[in-house]
Amino acid sequence: MDINGKVAIVTGGTKGIGEGIANKLAEYGAKVVVCSRSKAKTKHHFVQADVSRAADCERLVQETLARYKKIDILVNNAGVYPFVALDKMTEKDWDLVMNVNLKGVFNCVKAVLPHMKAGGRIISIASIAGVSVGFAGLAHYCASKAGIMGFTRAAALELAPRKITVNAVAPGAIKTPGTEGAMTPELEKQTIQIIPEGRMGRPVDIAETVAFLASPASEYITGQTIVVDGGYTDR
Repeated sequence: MDINGKVAIVTGGTKGIGEGIANKLAEYGAKVVVCSRSKAKTKHHFVQADVSRAADCERLVQETLARYKKIDILVNNAGVYPFVALDKMTEKDWDLVMNVNLKGVFNCVKAVLPHMKAGGRIISIASIAGVSVGFAGLAHYCASKAGIMGFTRAAALELAPRKITVNAVAPGAIKTPGTEGAMTPELEKQTIQIIPEGRMGRPVDIAETVAFLASPASEYITGQTIVVDGGYTDR
């Protein structure tokens, strides 16, 4: 799990799962750069960037290189999940989610690749919503997360000869400020009853998995999506 001295970019790294990932990578010795669309306070180096814009992703990479001279790890965590019923969903609703969740992954990978050397790690945050579970009101989100998994498999094949691994992590129900705002106490109770582990996940549960995939310990793992859901999808 030694990533001491590695340089990592974590998109959407100022709160929730992203913040947990950034903190864990730093705990294991990495130098971490985080970004978000809005200005935010963070203990890591911050770059304001919208991953749906290729120019912003390029600037994020260039600022990271200017500060740390290299990029070893990219964590594509930035994502949005506005609930909209399918019959009410507009093209604008669809494009927002696709542009941030899926196009954002493409933009960041494209920007990083010219500067990532052998041993590089690309990790994207997918979701059980892209694996085997659908959620009403989140058709655009489910589609975007399934897209991340397909992108991960294809990119892994292309980058294996360069010794760069590409993997994804699919969280289940994780307790974050965002999910707390979206879930009523009753819905949270119902969700916990479904989870064999008997609790909501925590950002650190995802962060530890990401740290493993970012480390030399995962050298022979690529093109995979690791589900971290307390057994939710096993029922």
